[in-house]
Amino acid sequence: MEKLVLIDGHSILNRAFYGVPELTNSEGLHTNAVYGFLNIMFKILEEEKADYLAVAFDLKEPTFRHKMFADYKGTRKPMPEELREQVPLMKEVLTSMGIPILTMAGYEADDILGTVAKRSQAKGLEVSVVSGDRDLLQLADVHIKIRIPKTNRKGTEIYDYYPEDVKREYQVTPQEFIDVKALMGDSSDNIPGVPSIGEKTATSLITAYGSIENVKAHLEEVKPPRAKKALEEHYDMAVMSKELAAICLECPIDFSWDKARLDNLYTPEAYQYMKRLEFKSILTRFDVQSMGGASIEEKFWTVEELAGAEEVFERAEAAENVGFQLIKGKDGAAGLAICFGEEEIYGIPVSGFMTAAYLCDKIRSLAEKRKGTDSMNTLNLKAQLSELELDYGSPVMDGAVAGYLLNPLKDTYDYDDLARDYLGMTVPSQADLLGKADFCETFAQGKQEAVTCACYMAYIAWKSLPVLKSRLEEEGMLSLFLQMEMPLIYSLYHMEQAGVRVDREQLKVYGEQLEVKIQKLEQEIYQLAGETFNINSPKQLGEILFERMQLPHGKKTKTGYSTAADVLEKLAPEYPVVQMILEYRQLTKLNSTYAQGLAGFIREDGRIHGKFNQTITATGRISSTEPNLQNIPVRMELGRAIRKVFVPEEGYVFVDADYSQIELRILAHMSQDERLIHAYRDAQDIHAITASEVFHTPLEQVTPLQRRNAKAVNFGIVYGISAFGLSEDLSISRKEALEYINKYFETYPGVKAFLDEQVRLGKEQGYVTTLYGRKRPIPELRSANFMQRSFGERVAMNSPIQGTAADIMKLAMIAVDQELKERRLDARIVLQVHDELLVEVRAEEAETVAALLTEKMKQAAQLKVSLEVEAHTGSTWLDAK
Repeated sequence: MEKLVLIDGHSILNRAFYGVPELTNSEGLHTNAVYGFLNIMFKILEEEKADYLAVAFDLKEPTFRHKMFADYKGTRKPMPEELREQVPLMKEVLTSMGIPILTMAGYEADDILGTVAKRSQAKGLEVSVVSGDRDLLQLADVHIKIRIPKTNRKGTEIYDYYPEDVKREYQVTPQEFIDVKALMGDSSDNIPGVPSIGEKTATSLITAYGSIENVKAHLEEVKPPRAKKALEEHYDMAVMSKELAAICLECPIDFSWDKARLDNLYTPEAYQYMKRLEFKSILTRFDVQSMGGASIEEKFWTVEELAGAEEVFERAEAAENVGFQLIKGKDGAAGLAICFGEEEIYGIPVSGFMTAAYLCDKIRSLAEKRKGTDSMNTLNLKAQLSELELDYGSPVMDGAVAGYLLNPLKDTYDYDDLARDYLGMTVPSQADLLGKADFCETFAQGKQEAVTCACYMAYIAWKSLPVLKSRLEEEGMLSLFLQMEMPLIYSLYHMEQAGVRVDREQLKVYGEQLEVKIQKLEQEIYQLAGETFNINSPKQLGEILFERMQLPHGKKTKTGYSTAADVLEKLAPEYPVVQMILEYRQLTKLNSTYAQGLAGFIREDGRIHGKFNQTITATGRISSTEPNLQNIPVRMELGRAIRKVFVPEEGYVFVDADYSQIELRILAHMSQDERLIHAYRDAQDIHAITASEVFHTPLEQVTPLQRRNAKAVNFGIVYGISAFGLSEDLSISRKEALEYINKYFETYPGVKAFLDEQVRLGKEQGYVTTLYGRKRPIPELRSANFMQRSFGERVAMNSPIQGTAADIMKLAMIAVDQELKERRLDARIVLQVHDELLVEVRAEEAETVAALLTEKMKQAAQLKVSLEVEAHTGSTWLDAK
């Protein structure tokens, strides 16, 4: 017999929503219900080997077949907004997979399911009805199986019910199940039932008499007495409840088995949805090779002869736009892909006279002839610069950076992402085509999959260029892209190429110092604890602290006591052993991350050439990896001391310049708070001024403690700090912290108005912007979770300030780097850390470069308050601070 699967759409979506942890994609769409629904559906289909599939939904604004009952069924609890927004999304996904969606005015989903199930059984089909609602158990029949998914700690289990299963579990037949529900009622479904009759009594009555009507006929025999009395008084309610509980089996739904016949669910349209929703595990189900890419791939050509390559580059010169990708590995370029039209897509491997130098020279020649335009596009330009030798003023755009600006919350900006997000195309990714194989190696070997991958890169770069530029212009970020982000690529490349020198011997000495300190701390901790144990084991540490030593505030979880930093920091002031443990953790991290970790990154030239990334952070800040040199701890003396291992070349010195209180100055400018602006214009001590105002103390009488507290408030306000957060930072009561914050806002009312406005804009628009128009989406503001919304509000307050600071630093970097080159100074930027630039310069030019750094950084932005820069010179990074 053929088999039909029917799914109760809202019910399974609802179950998935509450069973799967909150998920959002990079657009901020909630996706957990859709994800859970699809996984349940795939599991069912794999088990059933079904021939037909359909999903029934209630209409968004349902009308009811029994008007007299509308008051009951119309008072259901509304679904959460995060679930409501996923209903149309779920329907779109199902439609993209070719799955029919069944709805009908005047009837609910269970009526449609009941009608179609009974019709299909009569037609000779086996039917499986999937629902989280046990009301549908009344449909169970010889050839109708009810499948109810239930979520527990192990995952989702599906329980199956035929009539005998219903009887075994509930003691009644599927038909009698209606009467039980009618007697006991169901508040979730707004079925009133009969007062004083619960599930146990209802079940015993129907088991004994078979139906409500038969119970009425034997009313004198009914026990207990309260049930008899309730039925005498409310029999009409019982009859009405039975009407409400019974599923209609004859609704006039137009159902086509032909349309419901299962075909290929894994369509190109569905693939696009899975990519957009970022369902990586579901994407593995798709055969991307068979989804329409072939028609494009037929236009991909491999050029193997010099004459053919010459002809390709000649035609490229006349094209309006050019997309390209240099295929670069550790040992240089293996080839090039280039596209300048729908029929002009070429992969050119290095071969014979078509050397890497030849191909790079051709791209440079194309770029030189297009200077002053923005008519070339590639992806990950910075990684190609060592071969291409392009620099400021190049017409080459980076599509990945454009994609990042348009949506900075995504994880990747690869060619298949751009194809999906901006061209509405489904193309196979590099992983789809090559798996884990090395791209450059396989291209050099002439493997067709690698050539195809390269051609896709060039094709999508070419095709997306006008679309990306148009979108950037619509979003008000085209000038940000052209004047800041694109030049920044060259600044970052120059910094990576320069690298920063590390004194290996000093690094070794530093590590030995840490080891001595760590070993001493270990012994002191063991002595106070009264025994030796693994300090790095949270389980053992928790037992020592909270069981053996009986320290307060121990919170036991399933895996033991929590020894997280926030727990220990509360205990540290009163318990020396805890202070030592925190210090031990910091020192062991310094040892593993820096003393040992940095050594592995030092190249043969004695320098670390880290990576500086511009498409990682949502705020626009540059991030550092391999290694992360922006996260060096500065609060501990031993943390700061790591900077002394960074040294310039012989005959050179470091000049270190950093902005003074840049974020507070940006806050003054953006909030337009007159008092804050005047304080900076008068070059006053802003923390002392704030302390004087907040604590109502004459400026000359402000104590160091008051100034420190005011400083915490000043910087905390920038990050949207709460009274709780400030109370934790200052070790004061929440009430005192709230008073500090309130007094601050009374002192600087413009700041309060500005921050409130940012939260309002974030909620209204879904994003906030920097002074330069950079947008930071904040999907958390729409969350039903209070903690997520609170986080979103802090992001809304901070992102315009932190993002603007990042933008100003980028402009400063570009200006400094260009000026150093233009004036042919023997100096280069070697590090950028948040508000700080470190320049390595020949000793005799240090004074000139210090002045240049100060000037360019101060002039990077014109604000209502001046930007102040402090520059120092030294023989190590530590000395230059």
